Order: sequence, then C-alpha cells, then structure tokens
Amino acid sequence: MSLVHSIPKSFSYAIQGLKKALSEEPNFRIHLVLGITACIAAFLLGFSALEWLILTVTIFFVLIQELINTSLENIVDLITPEIKNEAKVAKDVSASAVFLSAVFAILVAASLFVPKVVALLKK
Repeated sequence: MSLVHSIPKSFSYAIQGLKKALSEEPNFRIHLVLGITACIAAFLLGFSALEWLILTVTIFFVLIQELINTSLENIVDLITPEIKNEAKVAKDVSASAVFLSAVFAILVAASLFVPKVVALLKK
C-alpha cells in the first residue's frame, strides 16, 4: 500500500533524490558533466532540432540508468548487508546496464559529432 502525496511533495522527493545522487554518486556527476559538455559542444556546432533531440534523449537515458543502478545497489545493501553471490550478480548486472548505456552514448555522440567536426576542419 502506498502513501498518497501532493504533486508538490512528490516533486520535492524527486529533487531530493537528484540532490542525493549529485552529492554522493561520483559516476552520476561524471555523466552529468559529460552531458553538459556535449550540450555545449552541440550548441557551438549548431546542432539541428533532430540532433538535439537525439543527444538529449541519449544523455537522459544514461543519467536515468545511473539513478536506477544507484537505487538497486542501495536496495540490495539494505536487504543483505553481507556479501552474497545473488547480491553481487544484481549489482553487477545493474552496473552493466549503465556501462552499456554509456557505450551507446559514445556511439551516438560519435555519429552526431564526428561529421560536424570533420566538416568544420575542412573549412
């Protein structure tokens, strides 16, 4: 059974979660800084609306995966503080999801940025 909260209260919980991730999760901060850097580069390179959409969806995908991974790791630690193989598998698989999303982001970034940079260098 879940508690019913007002919309502003629900938003405040979400903001608290983001603050917690920013303050305690170095990988989240790394992904966020890389995403912001990519956005600055996209602005400087004059991305089209479609390129912006692809870029921002990709950035948010990685950040969301990192938040899910953090949640799962905390739940596993809460359920079983001692080292168990099943807990390790859960954490490793969750970390793999973040890793794959990051690899995907690199591939997307390459497909978006490389042609722009090459065209810029040919000028």
